[in-house]
Amino acid sequence: MRSTPIYEVHAIKYAHLPRKAWEVQITPDPHDADFPMDYFVWVAIPLDAEGKREIGGKPIVIDTGFTAAVGKKRGREVKRNPADLLRDFGVEPNEIEDVVITHLHYDHVGNWDKFPKARFHLQDKEMQFATGRHVCHGTFRHAFEIEDIVGMVRAVYGKRVVFHDGDEEIAPGISVHLIGGHTMGMQSVRVNTRNGWLVLASDASHYYWGIKDRKLFSIVFSVADMLAGYDKLQKLADGHVDMVVPGHDAEVMKRYPPSREDMKGICVRLD
Repeated sequence: MRSTPIYEVHAIKYAHLPRKAWEVQITPDPHDADFPMDYFVWVAIPLDAEGKREIGGKPIVIDTGFTAAVGKKRGREVKRNPADLLRDFGVEPNEIEDVVITHLHYDHVGNWDKFPKARFHLQDKEMQFATGRHVCHGTFRHAFEIEDIVGMVRAVYGKRVVFHDGDEEIAPGISVHLIGGHTMGMQSVRVNTRNGWLVLASDASHYYWGIKDRKLFSIVFSVADMLAGYDKLQKLADGHVDMVVPGHDAEVMKRYPPSREDMKGICVRLD
């Protein structure tokens, strides 16, 4: 009998943005390469001993994306709301009990209100970062949406936030890991799959060139923590860099098969 539960894991693309190297790297490639950004939410669904979806199993959603209104304000088009895409995929947002918020930037915590029953898993340091002295500086503040932050504060008072101080298992076979770097409380998610440990880096490594080449994304709280984070991500994946999934790389949609034939270009299966 399997000792640790396994999950199927999917990346769901809800928005896209063309980008150049100078916009996404601290030391950009001299030829100014194209590095388009895809925006994802992720979902992990428990499987039974036969590899089928476990009856009564509870999916865990990782991040909630941003709304069309926020996208319009920031010049980013939302193809479809992430909550609606999850519903199309057979995961009902109204029934989700656990949502991991990797960090509080606008593109990872918008739509939180579409998960009315959920507990939100968040690092202590991320709430400190988003509500403390650092956001007095526009450099750090610009990637946050104040209404999302206020919403999370209200969720705290509503006893719907589960705080983590470092690395912790949130369900058998799924754990969160404090990485830092991009933000003070940036966390990644480790999921047990049929192929071993899969690590959803989120913005601890925006692109494959982060974890593979140790290059730096342009929005960074701590360069030292970002670099150390790449090593930690690889360690969490048992040394297999190809089991680390970056947070925004359009290459993800090319490397993995579609989750369903009718969702080509929208949803890929990562396990």
